[in-house]
Amino acid sequence: MEQALEITALMLGSDKSRGYCLEMLCADFLAGSGTPENQLEVLVVFLERLYETLPGESQRQLLNRLGEVPWKNSVKSGLALF
Repeated sequence: MEQALEITALMLGSDKSRGYCLEMLCADFLAGSGTPENQLEVLVVFLERLYETLPGESQRQLLNRLGEVPWKNSVKSGLALF
């Protein structure tokens, strides 16, 4: 539960209270985001929000690393998340 709250805080922003994060976790669960069909979308949204929280240089480093092997090969084979 603690890990889920920490991840939710990363997704929503660290300025949100734990109660609000818990409320959003429950709302997502009830909306079906815990189903296998929605897990990829939840992961993509999380990664987008995480990327937005990184400072500019870290964003560039992340993009550079995603352009390297094995990520680059994953993109070519259709396995990439983006």
